[in-house]
Amino acid sequence: MLVIPAIDLKGGRCVRLRQGKMEEETIYSAAPEEVAKKWESEGAQWIHVVDLDGAVAGRPVNIEAVKKIHREVKVPLQLGGGIRDLGTIEEWLSFGVERVILGTAAYENASLIKEVCQRYPGRIAVGIDAQEGEVMVRGWQKGTSRRAVDLAREMEVYRLAAIILTDISRDGMGGGINLDQAKEVAQAVETPIIVAGGVATLEDIRAATRLASYGVIGVITGRALYEGTLKLAEAIRVSKGG
Repeated sequence: MLVIPAIDLKGGRCVRLRQGKMEEETIYSAAPEEVAKKWESEGAQWIHVVDLDGAVAGRPVNIEAVKKIHREVKVPLQLGGGIRDLGTIEEWLSFGVERVILGTAAYENASLIKEVCQRYPGRIAVGIDAQEGEVMVRGWQKGTSRRAVDLAREMEVYRLAAIILTDISRDGMGGGINLDQAKEVAQAVETPIIVAGGVATLEDIRAATRLASYGVIGVITGRALYEGTLKLAEAIRVSKGG
């Protein structure tokens, strides 16, 4: 089980939102690259980076911040937020981002998913962000009337590197992972699942590890690390059965 620290970018700074609401931000650092170095030093095997401004704008915004992070660490990055066309995908992958995450594009442009998965096998993930089971897109601002599990099944044919499943209502709230939703989606597909939203304590990490047999390979955590309710090194140890 991977424990993946998150760095959310807004205005070039490292922030965390509550339930994806752009107006409810907490700023943790004006130097996201230094945060990335900290997570790398504590044992992170991946770092999850989200361009929040890009997710709303529909195009990359925090470009320089992402590039600084990439220059400062050796661990692979997975990047999401505003990545909705082939040119942007190619630019980030050629720059050195190991994996790009497509959210809105997965819902609105299946032909793009098919093309990039064929061109870049193992380097494309889909982010499925759900509010009470409904897929939300365009920076979590627009509902779709599509169930998360149904979209996951549709994505199965593309041989994705992973599906990143986020429960929006729990994101940044520290109330624990939506285990039922994670289990439902993981059981419905063979694509590896990474869960996000609600991680607060070591018990949440333990709970996530119990989903490994269903195909959950990792958990993303942000606010808990920044506010000290979870230590990354300890979470990694627990994720490995320690």
